Amino acid sequence: MKKRTRVLPIIAFALVAGSALHSFADTKPNAATLARGKYLVSITGCNDCHTAGYTMVGGQVPVNQWLAGSDMGWRGPWGTTYATNLRLYMQTISEEQWVTLAHSAQMRPPMPWFALHDLNERDLRDIFRFVRALGATGKPAPDFVPPGQTPQGPFVQFPMPPK
Repeated sequence: MKKRTRVLPIIAFALVAGSALHSFADTKPNAATLARGKYLVSITGCNDCHTAGYTMVGGQVPVNQWLAGSDMGWRGPWGTTYATNLRLYMQTISEEQWVTLAHSAQMRPPMPWFALHDLNERDLRDIFRFVRALGATGKPAPDFVPPGQTPQGPFVQFPMPPK
């Protein structure tokens, strides 16, 4: 009987702690986290490709239109890539998956994946929380077009790399 009485408080503590952690994970990010995430997205150039028309208007795109991807293709020796709709994508992965991906992935040009590797964990978490908070909108980016095939929509042609 004594063994059972010692185990019950431990189980009760574990349940309370687990439920507190679960509640913490489900809470919405605070204003400071969102502001920092917005700032990081702004200065790291995410909008340059992931927000349609952003560079053409000097960055004067309302925040509610940010990061919804673009139909503009980026064509080079690798084929033609399209900037992912991050607003949709971030809804499909966890924060942990994002941090792992951002620190390890190697993506096709012109995505500067090596810059993601340099961001620290807090930066990545704040970016994730900001993008997630924007909510899902838009449509998925067009599919990758392999080298030698012509994309259907508009694209920027990159020159061949120097030999």
